[in-house]
Amino acid sequence: MPRSTRLFEIIQILRAANSPVTAQKIADALEITPRTVYRDMAALQAMRLPIEGEAGIGYVMRSGFDLPPLMFTQEEVEAIAVGLSLIGRTGDRDLEKSAESVASKIAEVLPDEAQRSAPLRASRWNDIPVSRTEPKTLRRFIRNEEELSITYVDLNEKRTIRTVKPLALVYYIDAVLLAAWCDLRQDFRHFRIDRIQTCKPTGQRFTGHGASLVQRWEQQTELP
Repeated sequence: MPRSTRLFEIIQILRAANSPVTAQKIADALEITPRTVYRDMAALQAMRLPIEGEAGIGYVMRSGFDLPPLMFTQEEVEAIAVGLSLIGRTGDRDLEKSAESVASKIAEVLPDEAQRSAPLRASRWNDIPVSRTEPKTLRRFIRNEEELSITYVDLNEKRTIRTVKPLALVYYIDAVLLAAWCDLRQDFRHFRIDRIQTCKPTGQRFTGHGASLVQRWEQQTELP
């Protein structure tokens, strides 16, 4: 997670809290270490943000601080509502939690009249099998451009071990696919994540090459 994003998320956690928040709780929420939280808190306080507290006690943000409001048209608010509702179809619980957080943040800064949108809902139905590998974990590998070694079982029950560069997750109503560059095939391949038996980093990265690989993948792949 980029530092700027992390600092923003810490501010959001403090703004939403009704009591002091410990460094450990923030660390657990952001999947970082308490030491990183302490450094970030010192940085935020150095920026003159009204944050009070210290290690071992917890942190609070004094009232009076807010972020600039977001301005959306009525149609944009409705588009966001439908888009966030559709995340329920992915079967990705971590994405759903993030979608709820997004909706809450938007609701906080929208004027009352902008929130009176049409009652739009999307079905949460999906037929996605349970996977041993969490989508959240795969998304992290994609962001960090980490090469993976996976054990994959195809539809014919053939088992292979692949070294891949993960590029994207593709969500369908009945499966989630990992799009990746496959070293074995020397080409782009799609792997159903429920058929990935094992998944671990090789220790190698393809830092700086992810964007170009994604661009090539998008040019060569026609997704329905």
